[in-house]
Amino acid sequence: MLPVHERFVSFCFCFRGTRERRLLMTFLLLLAVRRPVTHRAARRPLLHRRVHQRRMSSETTDRVAVSSRPSTPLQTSWFEFLLDGSLLEKHLQKSNSDPPPVQLIIQFLEQASKPSVNEQNQVQPPADNRRNRTLKLLALEVAAHLKWDLDALEKGLTIPVLNMLLNELLCVSKVPPGVKHVELELSTLPPTTAMAVIIYNRWAIRTIVLSSFPEKQTKPGPHQMNMLSIVQQEKEMTENILTVLKEQATDSISVLEGALQLKKDFYVHTLRTLDLLASDAAANGETESSTAGLRISADELHCQVHYDLGGIFFQQGCTDQPAYKKARDHFRRTKELLAKLDSTVHVHLDEKRLAGYWNACRALTEDRDPSDSQNSPYNQINGLIRAHSYQAVIEAFIKDNVSRSLPNSFRRSVLREFLYRVQQGDSSLEEVCYKVCVCNAVRDALEGEVLSVRFQQLLLRPSKRMVDFILEVCTLSLEKDRSSETLRRNMATFMKTLCETLEELPLLFLISSHKLFVELLKEDERKFVVEQLRKRSATINLSAKPLPSFYDIPASASVNIGQLEQQLILLLEPRKIKQILIELHDVAERPFWRVNSKWEVPPDYINVILGIKDNLTKDLVYILMAKGLHCISIKDFGHARHLFSACLELVTEFSPKLRQVMLNEMLLLEVRAHEAMAAEGSKERPPSDLVSRVRGYLEMRIHDLPLRQVVGEECVAFMLNWRENDYLTLQVPQSLVMNNPYIKLGQLLASTCKELPGPKECRRTAKELWEAVVQICSVSIQHKRNNDGRVGLIKHRESSMGILHRSKFITFIKKLREPLVLTTLISLFVRLHSIVRDDIVNEVTAEHLSIWPSTLSNIQAVDVEAVAVTVKELVSYALTLNPNNQSWIITQADIYFATNQYSAALNLYLQAGAVCSDFFTKAVPPDVYSDQVLKRMIKCCSMMNCHTQVAVLCQFLREVDYMTAFKALQEQNSHDAMDSFYEYIWDVTILEYLTHIHHKRGETEKRQIAIKAIGQTELNTSNPEEVLQLAAQKRKKRFLQAMAKLYF
Repeated sequence: MLPVHERFVSFCFCFRGTRERRLLMTFLLLLAVRRPVTHRAARRPLLHRRVHQRRMSSETTDRVAVSSRPSTPLQTSWFEFLLDGSLLEKHLQKSNSDPPPVQLIIQFLEQASKPSVNEQNQVQPPADNRRNRTLKLLALEVAAHLKWDLDALEKGLTIPVLNMLLNELLCVSKVPPGVKHVELELSTLPPTTAMAVIIYNRWAIRTIVLSSFPEKQTKPGPHQMNMLSIVQQEKEMTENILTVLKEQATDSISVLEGALQLKKDFYVHTLRTLDLLASDAAANGETESSTAGLRISADELHCQVHYDLGGIFFQQGCTDQPAYKKARDHFRRTKELLAKLDSTVHVHLDEKRLAGYWNACRALTEDRDPSDSQNSPYNQINGLIRAHSYQAVIEAFIKDNVSRSLPNSFRRSVLREFLYRVQQGDSSLEEVCYKVCVCNAVRDALEGEVLSVRFQQLLLRPSKRMVDFILEVCTLSLEKDRSSETLRRNMATFMKTLCETLEELPLLFLISSHKLFVELLKEDERKFVVEQLRKRSATINLSAKPLPSFYDIPASASVNIGQLEQQLILLLEPRKIKQILIELHDVAERPFWRVNSKWEVPPDYINVILGIKDNLTKDLVYILMAKGLHCISIKDFGHARHLFSACLELVTEFSPKLRQVMLNEMLLLEVRAHEAMAAEGSKERPPSDLVSRVRGYLEMRIHDLPLRQVVGEECVAFMLNWRENDYLTLQVPQSLVMNNPYIKLGQLLASTCKELPGPKECRRTAKELWEAVVQICSVSIQHKRNNDGRVGLIKHRESSMGILHRSKFITFIKKLREPLVLTTLISLFVRLHSIVRDDIVNEVTAEHLSIWPSTLSNIQAVDVEAVAVTVKELVSYALTLNPNNQSWIITQADIYFATNQYSAALNLYLQAGAVCSDFFTKAVPPDVYSDQVLKRMIKCCSMMNCHTQVAVLCQFLREVDYMTAFKALQEQNSHDAMDSFYEYIWDVTILEYLTHIHHKRGETEKRQIAIKAIGQTELNTSNPEEVLQLAAQKRKKRFLQAMAKLYF
């Protein structure tokens, strides 16, 4: 039986007059509003009724308060369009109608096709009554409003719904039932009838083409049986419809080719003609007249039909080569008509896709278009390939590196074509492949893209001939004197990458001595690269071009000031800098420390330096310090030492304050120099005098001395990095701890790290560090009363209660490199992130989580976004220092997992296993691949539709998860290699299930693969436990190696 409201609507619809329907609708609304008190409510005690009335009164007040605020308008229900004939047109004219047109079609057809239940509780097919016919007509009217745009309809409607809609169009257009469309003579049919036939057959061939494209299947939400059955039913209906359409494809093509023979204008149904069909006016034949409906010119329709026919012929070309020529002819005609048309209102096609089709057809049919004044780059390349002029192809690619007219996707497709031919046995193309790969790599480098894996594999087997060709391509790919600075810097980066990748010294020297290398790389970059080469082999005489040196400046009064200033900017030798300044001051009296705007001195020192009375001394001190600081920033510590030493010698004569400033800067220089050596892999501990100087600086208290905060910050980081925990925890004066936030933070970190082995002692110091970090990540909160009287929270900038601002805290963290300190901080932030995020399912893991508190007293004050950003930055930074730390890799993977980045998460989970098992040649320790990690790997594979991988991973758990494995194997839409993974399954139960399910589906080949896997003697359940364990371990290693090849 239909629901009450639907039966009432059907009853209302029995009345033909609009006035009667509206009266009944009004009566329905009155019934809904004025509901009488039920007999049961009338028998309630008086007290209960008063309480109920008070409650209702308060609810009414709440509703009034809510109604005073603007609310979202209610969505129009489908049955309202049945009761008011004019409502649909008004609704469709709205800019943002709710529900939208396509959704209305679905609702109308769903209601019209809903089966009914009779008195005997038997399901009956949808009744052919006035209500259902009107609903179908309303759906057609919505499609008419969309001007029968198949693009819009295909995007919003499924194949079964669109099939129902167009079949209804054929019905109302009076297409003769039971007659094949190919047997109809379109020229003799009424215009709207002929157009209905054309629209249906256009949709038929378009659907065939679209169904051949790969499409990612949407995963259903919760696995409810009803939902799954509905999805399965719709899938089966779609497959059945596609089968019928493919069988009738030839007929549909014939119908559309017949439509191209008609030279008259066409007419399609509109809202008005469909309304006439529903009224008595249709009896006078108005809808069958030659001018009823929306006029579509013959050229517009032919243009659309040619495009659709071109698509179906192109799709058939895979199995029928001559079909490409038919597709080419249709696409050529489409282009001609498109250029001819002044207005393309009724033409709905993708011009970019048309251009792609056109180029593909010309390449496949070796067609030369006489309308083209010159061949396009695509055609030139294709012509050269067909003529086997492979050297010309390489030259064209090199020229394209300059013009960049060919898209990278096309260049890669050419390389794939050559590689395919090599795999088919054409060994003569191997050299062509590597040269095209080099050309593509240079193009990627110029555009700042990541170099391809294939090119990096080439560099693993280098030769002098290959390097010569790479350098030749690099030289020819840059226009002389016309290349932009960006291109030159990108090429310089590429050259440095080559030097870092290649290991054979003769090849490295070949690159470093090349003219392009000398031109593109700056002096300091060349020096750095050459220094690296010298470290690799100190015995080989470097052939790199020597670094330029500066000449002595002639002491002549006639020397131009501009030349002197230029020399002043370039020089790094203190004696010559002083000589230049003396000559400049002899010529002109002005502040020469302003000559170069890039000379910068810390603001803390500027007043002290500019307070020097002698102008020459002032300029010299300023310039020496600025140049020294610049040398430190580019890690040229040798020149920095000479400049600072000269400056120290100079200021010692007249200013004790500046002398201490220079001593502090020289300390910072030595700290950074030693940290730079450590970052490059040096394990040498700092000399004891350097540690003593750092301690002296931290304890220094000189009144009125300008101190740079960065010096203290790096000194604390230096002590932490070299595990000077005893000094930080026991020997630092308490006054310094209270006044210097970095020393306070360093002491808390040192104390926590020092006591980590003992959890009880550690928790006290850990709690202090926890509270300090929580304050850093907190925001100040104010309570403010809103307009409605309620109290709300307003969060402001970073809390001033923290010992440091968060940005400075992050900067300090990125100066640390001691693994235990970084592990402690990562652990702290992971715990804090878990508490504020409160997501148990996607909880991030780390080491030493048990030492931190499990709750927060004022969780509202913590900036959740700041915590999330900090933990991501911290883990990413730690992995740049040590990419092989399995604990950090697992934490990074958990972060990706929690943010639904499943591919990246799985990549990192595999990396963690590879790191601790020598690329899976040994068993992965169970503390690395715990059940939690394995279950997350399983979910990652499941979310990426790699269901066979899910089934294999289910075996890795301590207790095999058969339910998940069986459910995964039931999925037919798997995006992994499926049966190629069967060899990694060692659980006989899973293999037996595979055999059963393939037999049930009739998949003979896959069933044989499963039988072959289960028939291996080492999997026999009668074998000793040691044999079975050995078989499992062997398959585990091979499977994980296969997964690594897929995801690395």
